[in-house]
Amino acid sequence: MTTIATESRSLLSLLAWLSPAFPVGGFAYSHGLEWAIEAGDIRDGATLREWLLDVLLHGSGRTDAILLRAAYRSCNDLDALVVVAETGLASVAARERREETLNQGRAFALGMAAWGGLDGPEEMPYPVAVGIACGRRGVPEDDAVLAWLQAFAANLISAAVRLVPLGQSVGLLVLAALEPVIVRLAAETRSATLDDLGGCAFRSDLAAMRHETQYTRLFRS
Repeated sequence: MTTIATESRSLLSLLAWLSPAFPVGGFAYSHGLEWAIEAGDIRDGATLREWLLDVLLHGSGRTDAILLRAAYRSCNDLDALVVVAETGLASVAARERREETLNQGRAFALGMAAWGGLDGPEEMPYPVAVGIACGRRGVPEDDAVLAWLQAFAANLISAAVRLVPLGQSVGLLVLAALEPVIVRLAAETRSATLDDLGGCAFRSDLAAMRHETQYTRLFRS
């Protein structure tokens, strides 16, 4: 009974932390999608799915999964966490993406006051903050990575639904189609270390940079 209760508490915490209702302000960020939509790269469900596929497997999705795992495994070692956080910030390709991950990391740490607080490096990228929280509170590592990647994809789909615009049904079809990709990526990053960081989602990185000077904007990134 005690084991079931502990596992249930961990699951409830994970669901709360990565819920759209958790106050990290994710709704304000498009991760460069806003420019990609204006440029015509994303026009419908099919093009959105292809964009997110690249971002997950070859861009920020993969990077964030590795950072989350590294922070999880070093959750009680502040010196190691500083290295993880600094490496994560060094891997960010654009100014707005840096602000996106830091602002959400700070907001997540503030929200964690309801769970007893979250201390760590002064500047914590969002996946690092989540990794620390999950590691210290006994959330299974693989569950944390799967939930992170699903929440990441869902947030970008939500932005595309508003911007393209797409219907909610199309957005759900895209999210469902990405499930095998998310499972595959979680498995592939299980043995990864900080030395494995790196990506080649260049169009996504360019979109983030060009969004900084986009004339009409609804999102912060």
